[in-house]
Amino acid sequence: MKEPFWKKHSTVIASFIFLLIGWYSGHLDGEGTLTSVLAYAASILIGGYRLFITGLKNLLRFQFDMKTLMTIAVIGAAFIGEWGEGATVVILFAISEALETYSMDKARQSIRSLMDIAPNEALIRKGNQEMLIPVDEVEIGDIMIVKPGQKIALDGMVVKGNSAVNQAAITGESVPLAKAINDEVFAGTLNEEGLLEVKVTKHVDDTTIAKIIHLVEEAQAERAPSQAFVDKFAKYYTPLIMLIALGVAVVPPLFGADWNTWIYQGLAVLVVGCPCALVVSTPVSIVTAIGNAAKNGVLIKGGIYLEEMGSIKAIAFDKTGTLTKGVPVVTDYLPQNGATDELFKMIAALENGSQHPLASAIMKKAEEKNLDYQKVEISDFTSITGKGIKGKIQGETYYVGSPNLFEEILPNGITPYVKEKIETLQNQGKTVMVAGTSKGIMALVAVADEVRENSQKVIESLHSLGIEKTIMLTGDNSRTAHAIGKQVGVTDIKAELLPHDKLNYIKDLRKEFDRVSMIGDGVNDAPALAASTVGVAMGGAGTDTALETADIALMADDLGKLPFTVKLSRKALAIIKQNIAFSIGIKLIALLLVIPGWLTLWIAIFADMGATLLVTLNSLRLLRVKDK
Repeated sequence: MKEPFWKKHSTVIASFIFLLIGWYSGHLDGEGTLTSVLAYAASILIGGYRLFITGLKNLLRFQFDMKTLMTIAVIGAAFIGEWGEGATVVILFAISEALETYSMDKARQSIRSLMDIAPNEALIRKGNQEMLIPVDEVEIGDIMIVKPGQKIALDGMVVKGNSAVNQAAITGESVPLAKAINDEVFAGTLNEEGLLEVKVTKHVDDTTIAKIIHLVEEAQAERAPSQAFVDKFAKYYTPLIMLIALGVAVVPPLFGADWNTWIYQGLAVLVVGCPCALVVSTPVSIVTAIGNAAKNGVLIKGGIYLEEMGSIKAIAFDKTGTLTKGVPVVTDYLPQNGATDELFKMIAALENGSQHPLASAIMKKAEEKNLDYQKVEISDFTSITGKGIKGKIQGETYYVGSPNLFEEILPNGITPYVKEKIETLQNQGKTVMVAGTSKGIMALVAVADEVRENSQKVIESLHSLGIEKTIMLTGDNSRTAHAIGKQVGVTDIKAELLPHDKLNYIKDLRKEFDRVSMIGDGVNDAPALAASTVGVAMGGAGTDTALETADIALMADDLGKLPFTVKLSRKALAIIKQNIAFSIGIKLIALLLVIPGWLTLWIAIFADMGATLLVTLNSLRLLRVKDK
């Protein structure tokens, strides 16, 4: 239940009422009357007792922070009889703290909304009985029933039913995904259409959503470089301000000026010097940006990576599974001499007995064409190691294999016309399989790893954002690599690399560009991801490795989130710099008012509070950065 406003801020409200009584009494009977002094004193004590306790403790430990400065300023104001101004300082400080808390809460709301995503109870079937039980009592292997329109309570595998599931909460994808038997589903996602039966695969604390929340909370607690700078700065800056304030209060009166006036000026310097805005400037920006990213399906593991991503100059991409889909598909089927789909059915039947990695692409294509290849009877099936396969169908021996196999079995080798076709396909980065008999070639089948639909657009966006170099790294052969690299538009292509070659290349890139990012699928790219300034993993929602290895995870396996992440990081970096510059600038202007003696406690507190409010509002602009 939400705490009522008056209860939450009761001390500030009570303090404000006493301030008004003091001001009204002073207005009627003149400043300094017992009633007004007592009312102001009550206002100071009620509104500032927590501030004073911390401030005095810090003073005894020689820890100088904003609360220490405020405590000295308020006690000093009371000491020289400026009770009204002391009370005003307390009220304004309390208001600025409440605003700071509000803005931090607003920034953290996106994470809280993540926590509320997954239901607390799940409908579980035990034997013939269905029961609603708390999620922490559900065990791995239990069967969970998810009705249309319900949220999925735990991670699991679909064992019965078909549906469309909206995964926006985890991956940021707005389009629901079709889910069928053996598909993975995540806690917190919404089942839109059919009834699903899901076998639970993870305990409530291990679900993807639980991991995301934990990682985001850790990220928000971690100090970013600029935050560490601000903390260090405040450590030396605070005692310096106290010395300046002491100088302002003591030096002019030693030369005959009025003690009261200059002590007052000294106290005003203390208030102006308070580094509230400076201390708030970075964390609010970091928390806001990380929360916004999480809502858009990008998991940033800390302020340090958010800042580093904003100043990346070169990005290296793994090819398979990052720029491409990582699943081979049949791209071309070229029957020769009037061969038909019947031949493709025979090719699929032969490949069904093969262990070759590309066989699955051919079988998938046959299923798409509705060819019942499993019914084809094959005898004398043989695998020709490194070259292909052969088998007898209706008394005829058919071969499927590499062009080299047919160079050997055909009396006159492959004809120049077919050779040219094969070379054309190979130059496009495709693997070519040949099918036929010992009398001649009957068909060519080309298989390739398909490029993701948005890879080219993402590379273009990154170049337009000023990323100088985009490099594709792959273990694949040079011909395939260059065909795909050209298609997606990267500036450099490095092929035939083993994992340690990728690692060494990233190290060399860092020497040249200083800040380098590596994008991979988080499993075989782990060393290179770790060696880069910022490692970005694809598909964090599906793989634990991606969540653990990388500094940033694109939850939806969607490369399109990368330009958004770069934009958000740059905006965060710019806002942090603006905040720091503004905080220091406003202090300097207010301090210059000491020279003509124009600085009052009121101006001092408004300068401080105004700066805090402005840097907070400026930071909240990060919520407006959208993934277009």
